[in-house]
Amino acid sequence: MIVQALVFYLFAAITVASAVMVIAARNPVHSVLFLILAFVNSAGLFVLMGAEFLGMILIVVYVGAVAVLFLFVVMMLDINIVELRQGFLQYLPIGALVGLILLLELVLALGAWVVSPEAVAVAQLPIPPLSEASNTRALGRILYTDYIYLFQAAGLVLLVAMIGAIVLTLRQREGVRRQSISQQVSRKVSDSVEVKKVPSRSGV
Repeated sequence: MIVQALVFYLFAAITVASAVMVIAARNPVHSVLFLILAFVNSAGLFVLMGAEFLGMILIVVYVGAVAVLFLFVVMMLDINIVELRQGFLQYLPIGALVGLILLLELVLALGAWVVSPEAVAVAQLPIPPLSEASNTRALGRILYTDYIYLFQAAGLVLLVAMIGAIVLTLRQREGVRRQSISQQVSRKVSDSVEVKKVPSRSGV
């Protein structure tokens, strides 16, 4: 029990410190690296709570895709940090308002957690042993039985969003050669090959 508490406090301290460094770091690349560190330690906290599926998903999706994508975008863009700091005071009221709203939401969420006895009772329920059902199996059983329609609806929403992003970024520009499968398939030999009879001892 002491070892688990020490590991929890270690992961929690590194997560909080990494989150602070994401905001405080002056270099955007360093901010993304601290964000990856915060994700990894958050995954460790999920594993300590018995939610190994959420921990692995956090590693695979956020660290392996989102954070690495952020890192590549930041490294490829020629960001002038001096120009970014010039408009800091201009957006300070909006940033303070957003921060205040987030703080109020956190206070309401924590207050509801403390006041509501049902939430505390649910949190104190024992985790079933691995012999009965693992975390991944229990989550999959709930998703594909009780919430199958909502799960499929979420997949359709993501599919529509992906198609919309492709359509919005697909632009027809003049002077750029594009491949047309229908034209290639429907092309005849007479349209592409022309046979000419060349007389002897003369050019084309």
